[in-house]
Amino acid sequence: MKKLLVGIVLLFSLQVNAQFKQVTLQASGLTCAMCSNAINKALSKLSFIENIRSNIKESSFSIALKEDQQVDFDAIRKAVEGAGFSVANMKVKANFDNVSVKNDAHVAMAGKNLHFLNVKQQVLNGEQTLQVVDKKFVSDKEYKKHAASTKMECVKTGVMANCCTAKSVSGNNRVYHVTI
Repeated sequence: MKKLLVGIVLLFSLQVNAQFKQVTLQASGLTCAMCSNAINKALSKLSFIENIRSNIKESSFSIALKEDQQVDFDAIRKAVEGAGFSVANMKVKANFDNVSVKNDAHVAMAGKNLHFLNVKQQVLNGEQTLQVVDKKFVSDKEYKKHAASTKMECVKTGVMANCCTAKSVSGNNRVYHVTI
């Protein structure tokens, strides 16, 4: 019985980690192929990244994620910053299975707390693309636009606060603000 229970828990945890499939990011400050190469090298050191394809003309990177590992959006941002650049835009492809979302609501997904901004109430199924709209993941102008759409304090800090008391959040205190 214990083996069956452990097997079910392991299977569930793999499904949860596999929900995030791909990250597309646009970096700012790139001027040449060497800049792109520096970001590629920095990102390739992250254990949860399967492979990276870069588009020098658009200063963008398509990042395939490993299915069996926890994804860390902040680590991606820090790798880009460590290479001397910044993230101008970050989108994440994820698989959803009957997940209800609405404006200003928190949802726990694959070990991440997501706070949806500027979305209509809906049920997400299949592959969807989310844009991370936290500070340092978009331009200041874009961040201010999305931050103005909520009165919750977590948008300023990226950390769960007293405003974040929904039952659908996980124990991790980091919250990512996203839109569809």
